[in-house]
Amino acid sequence: MSPTTDQQLIAALDIGSSKVSALIATRDGEDRIRVLGTGQRESRGVKRGYVTDIEKSEFAVREAVELAERMSGVTIDDVWASYGAGGLLSTIANVEVELGGHQVEQSDITELLTAGREAVDRGDKMVLHAHPALYTIDGAQEVQQPIGLHADRLGVDIHVVAADPAPLRNVDYIIRAAHLGVKAIVASPIASAIACLTEEERELGVALVELGAGVTNVSLHNGGILVALRSIPLGSKDISDDLAATFGVNRRDAERLKCFYGSAMTSPRDNHELIDANQTAAEGGAEPVRITRAQLMTVIRHRVEELTSEIDAALKSLGFGGPVGRPVVLTGGGAELKNIADYMQGVLGRTVRIGRPRVLPGLPDAHSGPAFSTLVGLACLGASRSGDIRDIAIGTLRQPPAKGVLGRLIAAMKGGY
Repeated sequence: MSPTTDQQLIAALDIGSSKVSALIATRDGEDRIRVLGTGQRESRGVKRGYVTDIEKSEFAVREAVELAERMSGVTIDDVWASYGAGGLLSTIANVEVELGGHQVEQSDITELLTAGREAVDRGDKMVLHAHPALYTIDGAQEVQQPIGLHADRLGVDIHVVAADPAPLRNVDYIIRAAHLGVKAIVASPIASAIACLTEEERELGVALVELGAGVTNVSLHNGGILVALRSIPLGSKDISDDLAATFGVNRRDAERLKCFYGSAMTSPRDNHELIDANQTAAEGGAEPVRITRAQLMTVIRHRVEELTSEIDAALKSLGFGGPVGRPVVLTGGGAELKNIADYMQGVLGRTVRIGRPRVLPGLPDAHSGPAFSTLVGLACLGASRSGDIRDIAIGTLRQPPAKGVLGRLIAAMKGGY
C-alpha cells in the first residue's frame, strides 16, 4: 500500500459519451497536485451526455475507477464527477442588502451571500454552481473588494449554473451504484476552463468550445468566471458515425479512419492517396475496400462545416462580439482532429487555439491531450480547497459508500451486482 494513503486523496471521474476516465491524485510536499493513477474504459450506456443504460454505465464507471486504484495502489471513497449533457442553464441573480452608509465589513458580505442562497433557486432546475461575481456599491459596478468602503446599498451578481434534475440524479445514481460517494457534480465547462484556460484569458474574455463525442458545449468566460453557455447536440462521434454509414465500416474502424487519415482541411493530394476500409458486410478474409482520402474528407468536412456553423451561431447568440482579438479555445476529444483549429479560425474570423490541460506531475502522456481537460480540471477543483464553487447536494441523504475495495465487493454482493 502506498504511503500516500494518509494524505488527502482527490478522485476525478469524467463520464462522457465515448469514454469514462478516472484520475486519482494527492498533494505532494510542495503542495502541488501529483497524479497517482488513471483509468479509462469505453463508455457504454451514455448518449449525448445522458445516461441511457444504468447497468452498462455503472460497470464502465466501476472498471475505470478500479484501473486507477490498481495503478495508484490506493482506494478511494468518493469522486468529483463531471456533467456535460445538454440542458445546462446559465443565468445571473442579483442580490442587494441595505447598509445605511456604514463601512462594509465581512459580516455584511456573509449576510449578502446568505441572502443569495434564496435568489439562486431556479424552480424546477437543480443548481450546480453559484459563483459570486463582481460586487456593486450604490450602483457602482465592478467592485472587486468592497470591504472598507462606505455604502448605503451593497449588491452582488451571482452567476448560476443549473440543469434538469433527472439526468443529474442518473449520474449520481450510477456513481453510487458503483459504491462510491459523490463529492460534487461539476458542469464540464467549468472544469475544462480551469484546466486549459490561462488566468488572463478568463479575466479578459474568452470563448471555450468543448468538442465532446456527443455534445459540444460553448461557454463564455469573463472576470474569472463562466458567464454564459450553450449546448449543441452534435459532437465528434457524429463524424465517425457518418463515416461508418457512408463506407459500410464498423464504428471502431470509422474512428480509426478519422484519427489516422482525417483532417478539417483538404489538400490537392487527397485525390491520389488511397486508404483501406474494412467493410462490416465483407466475409472473413475478403479484401478491404479502397477509398481515396478525398472521399473520406468529403464526409468529414460536411459534418465539420455543420458543427462550425452551429458554434458560430451559438457565439453570436451569447453576444461574443466586440474586439476581433477575443480568442476561441477548442478542447475536448473532437479538438484532436487534424487542422480543426485552422479551419475554425478561418470561418469564425478569430484567433483559435487548441486547449490542452495543464501539466501535472505523474499525468501519463496518453492523458495529456484535450480529450482529458475536464478530468484534469476536476482534479484541480478537488485540490483547490476553494470556496468559489458551492455544490448543491442532489436528492436526499443516502447511506455512506462502502470503504475500500473489500467493502465495495461485499456491498456489490449484497446488492446483486
